[in-house]
Amino acid sequence: MWRLASAFFLGWSLGANDASNVFGTAVSSRMVRFWTAAILCSVFALLGAVWMGEAGLETYATLSSYSVDVAFIVALTSALTVTLMTLLKLPVSTSQAVVGAMIAAGLFADSVHWGSLTKVVVCWVGTPVGALLVAMILYKLLGAVFNRLNLNLFRYDAALRWGLIVAGCYGAFALGANNVANVTGPFVASGLISPTWGVWLGGLAIAAGVITYSRPVMMTVGTGIVQLNAFSALVVVAAEAVTVHVYAGIGVPVSTSQAVVGAVLGIGLLRDVRTINTRTLGNVVLAWLFTPAIAFAFTFAWLWVEKSL
Repeated sequence: MWRLASAFFLGWSLGANDASNVFGTAVSSRMVRFWTAAILCSVFALLGAVWMGEAGLETYATLSSYSVDVAFIVALTSALTVTLMTLLKLPVSTSQAVVGAMIAAGLFADSVHWGSLTKVVVCWVGTPVGALLVAMILYKLLGAVFNRLNLNLFRYDAALRWGLIVAGCYGAFALGANNVANVTGPFVASGLISPTWGVWLGGLAIAAGVITYSRPVMMTVGTGIVQLNAFSALVVVAAEAVTVHVYAGIGVPVSTSQAVVGAVLGIGLLRDVRTINTRTLGNVVLAWLFTPAIAFAFTFAWLWVEKSL
């Protein structure tokens, strides 16, 4: 059971890098305090993991077949990859890190299930694109609703604040439901733990990461790509939540970071493309490309060295 320490490390890394992205735009726009966001995010991420997380575990079980020892290596190398990107303050996909490591393990054992892998990769591409489109639609719809309400400044501010909190809680729930499979999927697939234990352990690990080290990446997403006002922040959080929840229902773990960045980009395109910080956006995209490659390299090198000894 000591091998589960790598799963907890991976969950912590996911929480630090991904989970608080559902509140990043709200915090960076100063509508919600960081600690309020972190506590709510951790609680609802755990609820989502326990309530809806088992579908993603089943998907990961179809990607490859390997032992408990290999599951330990997959979780540890994925966690190291995500932690490296977190230290660089880049929002990356934990899903990509895990799948990159799983592919390396599968190739080493000649047990990759390419059909399931194709489904996952297609969903990776669809996540930021889908969130971008949803954000553009919600921007128009919610804008029309707020204009019809004709609120004074005080009530408008209060409505936005509560909207951000509700949307953030929904996004955190979707995050837990969708991404808990990243944390314990390899161990459930190997038979070390049951799906029930998997969702609880993964959910608690994600919550720990949110509480302890989520602020740096949260601020990169919230302010580094497009400067957002409070209304735009609400749209981004809602778009991310809808997008990730859809994939949770499908049973394919995707990245909340990619959904948030896609939604932020959608807002930038609507407002004015010149407001987009292309340098930061380029760094984020490069991080997405390098994440599975780095995890793959770490895992393959570890297995090769282990076999050579």
